[in-house]
Amino acid sequence: MEEKVKKPILVTWDFTKRSGYALEHGINLAQHLNTTVTLIHIVKKDNEIDEAQVKMDALAEETQKKYNVKTDTVVPAGNIFTTISEIATDIHAEMVIMGTHGMKGMQKLIGSWALKVIAGSKVPFIVVQAPPTSHGFEKIVFPLDFRSENKEKISWIYYIARLYSSTFYIIKDKVTDKKFIKGVTSNLMFTEKFLKSNDIPYEIHTSPGKKDFTHETIDFAHEINADLLLIMTTKNISMADYVIGANEQQIISNHYEIPVMCVNPRPGKFGHGFSATGG
Repeated sequence: MEEKVKKPILVTWDFTKRSGYALEHGINLAQHLNTTVTLIHIVKKDNEIDEAQVKMDALAEETQKKYNVKTDTVVPAGNIFTTISEIATDIHAEMVIMGTHGMKGMQKLIGSWALKVIAGSKVPFIVVQAPPTSHGFEKIVFPLDFRSENKEKISWIYYIARLYSSTFYIIKDKVTDKKFIKGVTSNLMFTEKFLKSNDIPYEIHTSPGKKDFTHETIDFAHEINADLLLIMTTKNISMADYVIGANEQQIISNHYEIPVMCVNPRPGKFGHGFSATGG
């Protein structure tokens, strides 16, 4: 019987401290999945590739020796907004791990860059601002509102839960509009049914409703000392969202530096084979 090909973890690298954090997270995930890591560093022009490749190969060799995880490199000429997603698709990456710098001062622009890089990707991203904790992703916050796209996150619950024996903390939006209440209730029933049928531990919490749902989600994740936030990005995100700051951008760049897993909504199956309904 032919052995199933393992999909690599793609880690973005820009020679900053944050990319070092991303690599640490990538190594941890690769060890759990018994797979490989591919480091991607993007240059602007073709004549910059050779010099960068030498540095990346040295980094890959050092990483492989230190962690005993096979580490490859790719150094394309391009831009971060399209090339990362293109390479992730080309190498059939399991997911992309990317470091970001939060939302302080001029770094707000970098926060919007992170969202622009993620939007439209066929491969999920985990965005990090700090080194991994020693216990993996044991506590995961799952914000749930009225949008039907929420159901597409369900398959990733199973995926992460089997790796880290995770507990999921569902925080549902406190809404008053009857139409929104119906959507939240439907999504919650769907989610609970899936969690129960797969014996995944979970808790349900309702946001206080005193601030916007995005900030209450971030505060809740901090209060329970969460290891990961699992979110769905907005469909058809606009340029205005990048400028004024979409809800996802606020979560990705949260000042508590909690890692965020971002899944882009789309019909059909995810890249790793789970259907959008968790089957």
